[in-house]
Amino acid sequence: MTEHAEITPQQFLQIADHTLLASDTTAAELDEFLVAAEQLGVRRVCVLPSLLPVEKRGREIVTVVGFPSGAHAAEVKAAEAHRAVAAGADEVDMVINLGLARAGDWAGVEAEVRAVREACQGRVLKVILETAALSDSEIVSACQAAEHGGADFVKTSTGFHPAGGATVHAVRLMAQTVGDRLGVKASGGIRSAAAVRELVAAGATRFGVSATAAILDTWSGAVAGGAAANDAAADEPAAAGAPADEPPADERAADY
Repeated sequence: MTEHAEITPQQFLQIADHTLLASDTTAAELDEFLVAAEQLGVRRVCVLPSLLPVEKRGREIVTVVGFPSGAHAAEVKAAEAHRAVAAGADEVDMVINLGLARAGDWAGVEAEVRAVREACQGRVLKVILETAALSDSEIVSACQAAEHGGADFVKTSTGFHPAGGATVHAVRLMAQTVGDRLGVKASGGIRSAAAVRELVAAGATRFGVSATAAILDTWSGAVAGGAAANDAAADEPAAAGAPADEPPADERAADY
């Protein structure tokens, strides 16, 4: 039987990064998203760096660099992080270079994390590993490289990789590797309160979610209902702000 953690909706809202990362987001759509975020009562929103600056209205602003492929030079990621911080970002989520990870170049991964760490000027840095595309041993080594490079969190996924998003197995492995020294952010394919509870039980301390409202709507049935995040690959992605059973039409439908 899957273990569920005791977490309330209000506690979830404190650790959820309410996310809008579709590359074709318009200014009007951003405004709608921010209004919805205020109504939901989330503590943080996560948006593309090109959309910064964003009026905070008491919220913290999270952004992404090297997104979504991670196939950027370290100095480019660092420059992007520097600009994001100057534009008001409170936290930065960077994507590692998966080619370096697959080649076992952990010194290279650590170096790019360190470059972004320095550019973040003390802001929170989360390192996106794309765990669905890595083996267990690669996940462990990627977590270690991120920690050595100065990360504050390790994070499962961008939500855009075809291999899938967060799984209970990956989150548990990440949490076991970093202990209480780093946070663990679960993102990708999380669309129910049951999934949130399973991932918290596995060690997740932060979430990246676009289906925040839908997750809250499922809270009363969280223990009895089935979870979207499991030890297998994520199922069909759901559009940001759309019902979980709505088929994706384009990049906007990433599993974030």
